[in-house]
Amino acid sequence: MTMTRKIGIGAVALLLASAPCVSSGQTVLDGAYIKEHTKTKRVVPYVHIREADVMWGRRVWRLIDLREKMNHPLYYPVTPTTDRQSLFDVIKQGLITDGSLTAYDDGLGEGDQFKKPLLINEVKNILEKIDTLQTEDPDTGDFVEVYVPVTIEAKDVKWYKVKEDWIFDKQRSKIDIRILGIAPVAEDKDEDGNFRGLKTLFWLYYPECRYVFANFEVFNRENDAERRSFEDVFWKRQFTSTITKWSNVYDRAINQYTTGLDALLEGEKIKEELFVFEHDLWNF
Repeated sequence: MTMTRKIGIGAVALLLASAPCVSSGQTVLDGAYIKEHTKTKRVVPYVHIREADVMWGRRVWRLIDLREKMNHPLYYPVTPTTDRQSLFDVIKQGLITDGSLTAYDDGLGEGDQFKKPLLINEVKNILEKIDTLQTEDPDTGDFVEVYVPVTIEAKDVKWYKVKEDWIFDKQRSKIDIRILGIAPVAEDKDEDGNFRGLKTLFWLYYPECRYVFANFEVFNRENDAERRSFEDVFWKRQFTSTITKWSNVYDRAINQYTTGLDALLEGEKIKEELFVFEHDLWNF
């Protein structure tokens, strides 16, 4: 037997000996590498702002419509997969399963002031309610009441309200946008299933949400190896929205003094004013 043949047989034997045995429990990796970056990612801390350095500020409320194409990464998948969840599933996990998030509501439609924290049971009552339906009894022909449990799922939450502050910091000569709160919004329907409007479920304090959002991936349409987190989406303003209110002397939202297309145009007008103000800061 030649030396070359001996080396070849020895190499094959070594590979067979080192190969994992399926019967002994082979480890399967669904991918070419282990993803650890997002799961262990740390939140970038906010820059400290002194009150004396704030030369200008405005408070803005927005409505993010997840039906718009740019916002789809926040909505899909409606059913969690092995590596991704929708934003609402992340929020629900943080509220109910992990207890790392706190929901706020004061019962007066002013939950964005974060005055009244909700207990886990109160959050469950918001997400899981009992509807009463009238159904015909097949034996007697009479209509009887039937209690049907209804659970709000990710597919039902198609909007998010956002409350933020626009601040000009003279120390850094920079406009700083700080998101203060975020609230999931679902359709409000009557007993017959007719649409009655939008219903705000609860408010979340966004600086607290950052530590949860930073560890969950968002789909990237261009590159699977460069998926960002939910925190990155909000930090880098990679969403589209409509302004529904900004601070004013009457403390009223846009839909309180105009509706329809006029309300949309009013929101776009406010966007333009914010853009022009920021642009004019650097007009020499």
